[in-house]
Amino acid sequence: MVKKFAYDDVALVQTKSGKLKGYLFDDMYIFKGIPYAEAKRFQMPTPVTPWEGVKQATSYGLVSPLLTRDTPTGELLVPHRYWPQDENCLNLNVWTESIDTHAKKPVMVWLHGGGYSAGSSIEQVAYDGFNMSRHGDVVVVSVNHRLNVLGYLDLSPFGEKYKNTGNAGHADLVAALQWVNENIANFGGDPENVTIFGQSGGGMKVTGLMQIPSANGLFHKAIVMSGVSDGKLLRPGKGDGTKIVNALLEELKISKNEIEKLETIPYHDLAQAYNKVSPQIAQEGDYVGCAPIKDDFYMGEPLLSGYTEHAKTITLMVGSVYGEFSFAPLPFNKQELTDEEMRTIVAKKFGERSEEIIDLFVKAYPDKKIIDLLSLDRVFRIPTKALAQLHATDGKAPVYLYNFTLDFPYEHGKTAWHCADIPFVFHNTDKVEVCNIPGVSDKLEKQVFNAFVSFARNGNPNHDSLPNWPAVTVDNEPTMIFDRNCEVRNNYDHALFALFEEALPPFSLAELFQQDIQH
Repeated sequence: MVKKFAYDDVALVQTKSGKLKGYLFDDMYIFKGIPYAEAKRFQMPTPVTPWEGVKQATSYGLVSPLLTRDTPTGELLVPHRYWPQDENCLNLNVWTESIDTHAKKPVMVWLHGGGYSAGSSIEQVAYDGFNMSRHGDVVVVSVNHRLNVLGYLDLSPFGEKYKNTGNAGHADLVAALQWVNENIANFGGDPENVTIFGQSGGGMKVTGLMQIPSANGLFHKAIVMSGVSDGKLLRPGKGDGTKIVNALLEELKISKNEIEKLETIPYHDLAQAYNKVSPQIAQEGDYVGCAPIKDDFYMGEPLLSGYTEHAKTITLMVGSVYGEFSFAPLPFNKQELTDEEMRTIVAKKFGERSEEIIDLFVKAYPDKKIIDLLSLDRVFRIPTKALAQLHATDGKAPVYLYNFTLDFPYEHGKTAWHCADIPFVFHNTDKVEVCNIPGVSDKLEKQVFNAFVSFARNGNPNHDSLPNWPAVTVDNEPTMIFDRNCEVRNNYDHALFALFEEALPPFSLAELFQQDIQH
């Protein structure tokens, strides 16, 4: 059926900085590339310069430059969109069914993944906010901000001018939330009911904003998807920016008293120099930027620095997926392996502890095959459980825990990988081919989507299509299992992960990127 597009007669929307012209598609108002702040390189964001007349908001805005060129890989599992890059990237997008200032719809602000160095608000096809706004009756906002050395390079040792440059990217996000607070009512949203949510690096940005006093009151609920930091995946590094910046200056042949030249050299040259000098400094365990740094603006990640008093009051939903970084193809068809063959393969990884681990695994995941142990994530599930427990310990706001464990019709039942849940959350499985499983996807998408939207609406993910989902307490850790059959399991993987950590060497990025499962 043909859907209706309208532009000429669509009403303008007034913002604090000026009038915006979006468009209407299938009764959905869409605004793209709205500037929410301005910033010179290495400086804090400032309010947008007001404009005269009407600004078009019909094209996505430029996205932050990356340190390396995008190389499309794994597009079947995580389809992407690639977009022009520029340092003038402080813009956001809005999807809404109403521009009535009295509509007061819940607002969901999406923070994209990619660590702190890559990604964009539209990078993944599944990030599109149309279906979420339409089916959830919410206003959806997605945000671009400065990344890598543009957003996270501590120059503060080199002068007061550069105060908080190590957190410029987070300061951009605060500015975006300030824009939402001041303007979203004109897009039908309720500035007193704002939920921030993000996946991977976006999840870390969520917990980061929870720990920034200047963001207090700009959002009210938070969702962290596969993005809890305990310092193992992205190690903060020792010290401040002195060492990395001096190395950059030397590589670029710039003297310390000419440090302002870093503000104007071509980005390509800056990125090339950074890519050359940073690996050795990182190997020595020192700070290299490309992640926020604890200071009087940002109080540090909760699992490393403890919660701020305000963060304790924020209602939280947190979870991960079963396989996370198990992207490597398996060298066998798990559907054809015998029980004995699976046990033999598992023993190669876990040695003399394998039978004990298998017993605990079968109790925790009775619907999985033994061989799925090789894909079981510990990078995010362990710190995710820890964050939920930390939040519950104080008891000032509820926290809900989930695990997305679906097997997909790919490589004979591949377990859910990093980003596999995003299409279900956004009601966008129709846009990601591999997510389409007859008799499964529609039902699970409804269950996952409604949980996220219900949480954004009233701070509780429970709805009619799910079994009762209690909040985590000090003594009880109920986890909603999102799968072909959704169910709540209590304290079900404590013993498994305790032994998992004993049996395996400490986590390392090298281990993560090797992805070498031997048959």
